[in-house]
Amino acid sequence: MRTVRSVLPMQTAKTGYAVISVILGMLGVFLICKPEVSTAAAGTAAGILLVVFGCIKLVGYFSKDLYRLAFQFDLACGLLLLILGAVLLTKPQDLMRFLCAVTGFYVTADGLMKIQTAHDARRFGLRSWWAILLTAVLTAGAGILLLVRPSQSARLLTQLLGCVLCAEGLLNLLTVLMTVKIVRNQKPDMIEVQFEEANKQ
Repeated sequence: MRTVRSVLPMQTAKTGYAVISVILGMLGVFLICKPEVSTAAAGTAAGILLVVFGCIKLVGYFSKDLYRLAFQFDLACGLLLLILGAVLLTKPQDLMRFLCAVTGFYVTADGLMKIQTAHDARRFGLRSWWAILLTAVLTAGAGILLLVRPSQSARLLTQLLGCVLCAEGLLNLLTVLMTVKIVRNQKPDMIEVQFEEANKQ
């Protein structure tokens, strides 16, 4: 007899994704408006967010939602965020340029991967795929700009970091809201069912 898969991990991941995305956007707006904020405070806040977001990404990856679009790359991304967050929390006051570099790298990579997510969403027939694609391209571009850092001014660098965080927050929010479909009576995967049945024999 096939059992129904619990939707709690998927619901937790989806809610967590949405909340962290909004927080990222709020932090980005704050850095844009208050670029004189202390490096230690920004580093600590970013480190905590990265660790929490990394945990949520891992939950999302193992939740196995219906389309498998939003969370398909989140095993590696989640582990990477946990490592980066832990590093930032060690000495946040000395790591502003490191924060900008790793954030630029991660956001660029995430934007490029979300381009593939948009392509897969189009194949699934999701009409909102173009919004994910457009936001992914803009986010990847912002990440590249942060990596290049055309200005060495700490104030402008902080504002640029804020813009990148806003773009990343918007991208993740759009992706999770448009591609994660929670089905209350979702059955386990056929492969898992066959494996369970084979073990019972």
